[in-house]
Amino acid sequence: MMGAVSELGEFLRARRAALDPPERASRRRVPGLRREELAQLAGISVDYYTRMEQGRASNASDSILDALAQALGLDSAERAHLYRLARPARVEAPSEEVRPALRWLLDALQGVPAMVLGRRLDVLAWNPLAAALVTDFREQPNMVRYMFTDPAARELYPGWTDCARENVGYLRADYGIHPDDPALLALVEEMSEASPLFRALWAEHPVRAREPMFKRMNHPQLGPLELAVETLTSDAGQALVTYVAAPGSPSEEALRLLASLAVT
Repeated sequence: MMGAVSELGEFLRARRAALDPPERASRRRVPGLRREELAQLAGISVDYYTRMEQGRASNASDSILDALAQALGLDSAERAHLYRLARPARVEAPSEEVRPALRWLLDALQGVPAMVLGRRLDVLAWNPLAAALVTDFREQPNMVRYMFTDPAARELYPGWTDCARENVGYLRADYGIHPDDPALLALVEEMSEASPLFRALWAEHPVRAREPMFKRMNHPQLGPLELAVETLTSDAGQALVTYVAAPGSPSEEALRLLASLAVT
Protein backbone atom coordinates (compact mmCIF):
# COMPACT_ATOMS: atom_id res chain seq x y z
CA MET A 1 0.00 0.00 0.00
CA MET A 2 3.07 2.24 0.22
CA GLY A 3 3.65 4.86 -2.46
CA ALA A 4 1.86 6.21 -5.49
CA VAL A 5 3.09 3.46 -7.85
CA SER A 6 1.59 0.69 -5.73
CA GLU A 7 -1.51 2.79 -5.14
CA LEU A 8 -2.00 3.21 -8.90
CA GLY A 9 -2.10 -0.54 -9.41
CA GLU A 10 -4.54 -1.03 -6.54
CA PHE A 11 -6.76 1.78 -7.81
CA LEU A 12 -6.88 0.35 -11.34
CA ARG A 13 -7.65 -3.15 -10.08
CA ALA A 14 -10.40 -1.92 -7.77
CA ARG A 15 -12.02 0.14 -10.50
CA ARG A 16 -11.73 -2.70 -13.02
CA ALA A 17 -13.38 -5.08 -10.55
CA ALA A 18 -16.29 -2.65 -10.11
CA LEU A 19 -17.24 -2.71 -13.81
CA ASP A 20 -19.97 -4.97 -15.13
CA PRO A 21 -18.62 -7.85 -17.23
CA PRO A 22 -20.12 -8.67 -20.63
CA GLU A 23 -23.42 -10.55 -20.48
CA ARG A 24 -21.81 -13.71 -21.78
CA ALA A 25 -19.44 -13.63 -18.79
CA SER A 26 -22.04 -12.90 -16.11
CA ARG A 27 -21.34 -16.20 -14.32
CA ARG A 28 -17.69 -15.50 -13.65
CA ARG A 29 -16.43 -16.12 -10.16
CA VAL A 30 -14.20 -13.04 -10.28
CA PRO A 31 -16.08 -9.71 -10.47
CA GLY A 32 -15.50 -7.03 -13.07
CA LEU A 33 -13.62 -6.96 -16.33
CA ARG A 34 -10.52 -8.88 -17.22
CA ARG A 35 -7.37 -6.94 -18.03
CA GLU A 36 -7.65 -7.68 -21.73
CA GLU A 37 -11.28 -6.50 -21.79
CA LEU A 38 -10.44 -3.18 -20.16
CA ALA A 39 -7.40 -2.72 -22.38
CA GLN A 40 -9.60 -3.26 -25.43
CA LEU A 41 -12.12 -0.70 -24.16
CA ALA A 42 -9.34 1.82 -23.60
CA GLY A 43 -7.65 1.08 -26.91
CA ILE A 44 -4.28 0.21 -25.38
CA SER A 45 -2.21 -2.95 -25.41
CA VAL A 46 -2.84 -5.61 -22.78
CA ASP A 47 0.88 -5.71 -22.04
CA TYR A 48 1.08 -1.99 -21.30
CA TYR A 49 -2.03 -2.03 -19.13
CA THR A 50 -0.71 -5.05 -17.21
CA ARG A 51 2.54 -3.20 -16.57
CA MET A 52 0.55 -0.23 -15.25
CA GLU A 53 -1.29 -2.43 -12.76
CA GLN A 54 2.00 -4.00 -11.72
CA GLY A 55 3.74 -0.65 -11.29
CA ARG A 56 6.18 -1.30 -14.13
CA ALA A 57 4.99 1.38 -16.57
CA SER A 58 5.95 5.03 -16.39
CA ASN A 59 5.29 8.27 -18.24
CA ALA A 60 1.78 7.37 -19.36
CA SER A 61 0.58 9.90 -21.91
CA ASP A 62 -2.48 12.10 -21.53
CA SER A 63 -4.24 10.09 -24.22
CA ILE A 64 -3.67 6.81 -22.38
CA LEU A 65 -4.82 8.21 -19.04
CA ASP A 66 -7.87 9.84 -20.63
CA ALA A 67 -8.75 6.58 -22.40
CA LEU A 68 -8.42 4.64 -19.15
CA ALA A 69 -10.52 7.18 -17.27
CA GLN A 70 -13.27 6.88 -19.88
CA ALA A 71 -13.13 3.08 -19.98
CA LEU A 72 -13.30 2.92 -16.18
CA GLY A 73 -16.13 5.46 -16.02
CA LEU A 74 -14.25 7.80 -13.69
CA ASP A 75 -15.75 11.08 -12.53
CA SER A 76 -13.72 14.29 -12.37
CA ALA A 77 -12.35 13.62 -8.87
CA GLU A 78 -11.37 10.07 -9.76
CA ARG A 79 -9.78 11.22 -13.02
CA ALA A 80 -7.65 13.77 -11.15
CA HIS A 81 -6.70 11.03 -8.69
CA LEU A 82 -5.63 8.76 -11.57
CA TYR A 83 -3.39 11.50 -12.97
CA ARG A 84 -1.80 12.16 -9.57
CA LEU A 85 -1.03 8.47 -9.08
CA ALA A 86 0.31 8.00 -12.61
CA ARG A 87 2.48 11.11 -12.33
CA PRO A 88 3.43 11.43 -8.69
CA ALA A 89 4.90 14.79 -7.77
CA ARG A 90 6.58 15.81 -4.58
CA VAL A 91 4.09 18.00 -2.74
CA GLU A 92 5.08 20.01 0.29
CA ALA A 93 3.11 18.96 3.34
CA PRO A 94 0.53 21.61 4.25
CA SER A 95 0.91 23.45 7.51
CA GLU A 96 -0.97 22.22 10.55
CA GLU A 97 -1.38 25.85 11.63
CA VAL A 98 -4.57 27.57 10.50
CA ARG A 99 -3.86 30.57 8.30
CA PRO A 100 -4.66 33.84 10.13
CA ALA A 101 -7.19 35.01 7.53
CA LEU A 102 -8.98 31.67 7.68
CA ARG A 103 -9.17 31.88 11.45
CA TRP A 104 -10.54 35.43 11.21
CA LEU A 105 -13.23 34.17 8.86
CA LEU A 106 -14.03 31.30 11.22
CA ASP A 107 -14.36 33.70 14.15
CA ALA A 108 -16.67 35.95 12.11
CA LEU A 109 -19.15 33.13 11.48
CA GLN A 110 -21.00 33.49 14.76
CA GLY A 111 -24.34 32.02 13.68
CA VAL A 112 -22.96 29.33 11.37
CA PRO A 113 -21.39 26.03 12.48
CA ALA A 114 -17.93 26.01 10.91
CA MET A 115 -14.65 24.13 11.19
CA VAL A 116 -11.28 24.09 9.48
CA LEU A 117 -10.10 20.70 8.23
CA GLY A 118 -6.51 19.89 7.35
CA ARG A 119 -4.73 16.88 5.97
CA ARG A 120 -6.08 13.48 7.07
CA LEU A 121 -9.38 15.21 7.95
CA ASP A 122 -7.84 16.57 11.14
CA VAL A 123 -10.04 19.24 12.72
CA LEU A 124 -7.62 22.14 13.13
CA ALA A 125 -10.08 24.76 14.40
CA TRP A 126 -13.80 25.17 14.99
CA ASN A 127 -16.32 27.55 16.46
CA PRO A 128 -18.55 26.70 19.46
CA LEU A 129 -21.57 26.15 17.23
CA ALA A 130 -19.77 23.44 15.23
CA ALA A 131 -18.85 21.62 18.43
CA ALA A 132 -22.45 21.88 19.65
CA LEU A 133 -23.71 20.53 16.32
CA VAL A 134 -21.27 17.66 15.79
CA THR A 135 -19.03 16.75 18.74
CA ASP A 136 -16.44 18.06 21.18
CA PHE A 137 -13.45 18.24 18.86
CA ARG A 138 -11.08 18.63 21.79
CA GLU A 139 -11.72 14.95 22.53
CA GLN A 140 -11.88 13.82 18.90
CA PRO A 141 -10.02 16.16 16.52
CA ASN A 142 -10.27 13.90 13.47
CA MET A 143 -13.41 13.33 11.39
CA VAL A 144 -12.45 9.83 10.26
CA ARG A 145 -11.92 8.56 13.79
CA TYR A 146 -15.12 10.27 14.90
CA MET A 147 -17.16 8.79 12.07
CA PHE A 148 -15.98 5.21 12.53
CA THR A 149 -15.34 4.90 16.27
CA ASP A 150 -17.85 7.18 18.03
CA PRO A 151 -21.32 5.60 18.38
CA ALA A 152 -22.80 9.12 18.53
CA ALA A 153 -21.93 9.59 14.85
CA ARG A 154 -24.34 6.82 13.86
CA GLU A 155 -27.08 8.59 15.80
CA LEU A 156 -26.29 12.03 14.40
CA TYR A 157 -26.27 11.03 10.74
CA PRO A 158 -29.31 9.03 9.52
CA GLY A 159 -27.33 8.29 6.37
CA TRP A 160 -24.29 7.24 8.36
CA THR A 161 -23.01 4.67 5.85
CA ASP A 162 -23.01 7.25 3.05
CA CYS A 163 -21.24 9.75 5.32
CA ALA A 164 -18.66 7.13 6.22
CA ARG A 165 -18.01 6.44 2.54
CA GLU A 166 -17.64 10.19 1.88
CA ASN A 167 -14.97 10.48 4.54
CA VAL A 168 -13.06 7.52 3.15
CA GLY A 169 -13.28 9.16 -0.29
CA TYR A 170 -11.82 12.40 1.08
CA LEU A 171 -9.04 10.45 2.80
CA ARG A 172 -8.27 8.52 -0.40
CA ALA A 173 -7.98 11.78 -2.34
CA ASP A 174 -5.60 13.09 0.33
CA TYR A 175 -3.61 9.86 0.13
CA GLY A 176 -3.21 10.33 -3.61
CA ILE A 177 -1.51 13.68 -2.94
CA HIS A 178 0.55 12.53 0.06
CA PRO A 179 1.07 8.76 -0.41
CA ASP A 180 4.12 8.68 1.87
CA ASP A 181 2.65 10.63 4.79
CA PRO A 182 3.47 8.41 7.81
CA ALA A 183 0.68 9.87 9.95
CA LEU A 184 -1.88 9.21 7.20
CA LEU A 185 -0.63 5.65 6.76
CA ALA A 186 -0.83 5.13 10.53
CA LEU A 187 -4.41 6.45 10.54
CA VAL A 188 -5.41 4.05 7.75
CA GLU A 189 -3.85 1.13 9.60
CA GLU A 190 -5.52 2.14 12.86
CA MET A 191 -8.96 2.50 11.27
CA SER A 192 -8.58 -0.73 9.29
CA GLU A 193 -8.05 -2.59 12.55
CA ALA A 194 -10.80 -0.72 14.41
CA SER A 195 -13.54 -0.89 11.77
CA PRO A 196 -14.31 -3.71 9.30
CA LEU A 197 -16.43 -1.24 7.33
CA PHE A 198 -13.55 1.20 7.00
CA ARG A 199 -11.32 -1.64 5.85
CA ALA A 200 -13.87 -2.71 3.21
CA LEU A 201 -14.48 0.83 1.98
CA TRP A 202 -10.78 1.61 1.80
CA ALA A 203 -10.26 -1.46 -0.38
CA GLU A 204 -12.88 -0.12 -2.82
CA HIS A 205 -10.72 2.97 -3.47
CA PRO A 206 -13.49 5.58 -3.40
CA VAL A 207 -12.28 9.08 -4.26
CA ARG A 208 -14.29 12.18 -3.51
CA ALA A 209 -13.80 15.90 -4.02
CA ARG A 210 -15.36 18.40 -1.65
CA GLU A 211 -18.53 19.68 -3.28
CA PRO A 212 -21.68 21.43 -2.02
CA MET A 213 -24.18 18.99 -0.56
CA PHE A 214 -27.19 18.72 1.71
CA LYS A 215 -26.84 16.81 4.93
CA ARG A 216 -29.58 15.38 7.13
CA MET A 217 -28.84 15.20 10.83
CA ASN A 218 -30.71 13.96 13.87
CA HIS A 219 -29.39 16.14 16.68
CA PRO A 220 -29.94 14.81 20.23
CA GLN A 221 -31.25 18.19 21.43
CA LEU A 222 -32.76 19.70 18.29
CA GLY A 223 -34.14 16.71 16.43
CA PRO A 224 -34.09 16.44 12.62
CA LEU A 225 -32.07 19.02 10.69
CA GLU A 226 -31.51 19.66 6.99
CA LEU A 227 -28.38 21.69 6.33
CA ALA A 228 -26.38 22.73 3.29
CA VAL A 229 -22.69 21.93 3.61
CA GLU A 230 -20.43 24.43 1.84
CA THR A 231 -16.65 24.09 1.70
CA LEU A 232 -14.06 26.76 0.97
CA THR A 233 -10.74 25.14 0.04
CA SER A 234 -7.33 26.79 -0.10
CA ASP A 235 -4.04 26.09 -1.82
CA ALA A 236 -2.56 25.54 1.63
CA GLY A 237 -4.43 22.23 1.89
CA GLN A 238 -6.97 23.48 4.42
CA ALA A 239 -10.74 23.62 4.04
CA LEU A 240 -13.35 25.74 5.81
CA VAL A 241 -16.52 23.65 6.15
CA THR A 242 -19.79 25.39 7.03
CA TYR A 243 -23.31 24.14 7.77
CA VAL A 244 -26.05 26.50 6.62
CA ALA A 245 -29.84 26.27 6.95
CA ALA A 246 -32.33 27.61 4.42
CA PRO A 247 -33.75 31.02 5.48
CA GLY A 248 -37.02 30.70 7.35
CA SER A 249 -36.72 26.94 7.72
CA PRO A 250 -37.18 24.96 10.95
CA SER A 251 -33.49 24.08 10.73
CA GLU A 252 -32.54 27.77 10.76
CA GLU A 253 -34.59 28.28 13.90
CA ALA A 254 -32.99 25.19 15.42
CA LEU A 255 -29.51 26.58 14.76
CA ARG A 256 -30.49 29.82 16.47
CA LEU A 257 -31.53 27.80 19.50
CA LEU A 258 -28.31 25.81 19.36
CA ALA A 259 -26.30 29.04 19.23
CA SER A 260 -27.99 30.26 22.40
CA LEU A 261 -27.27 26.94 24.11
CA ALA A 262 -23.64 26.96 22.97
CA VAL A 263 -22.88 30.24 24.73
CA THR A 264 -24.59 29.38 28.00
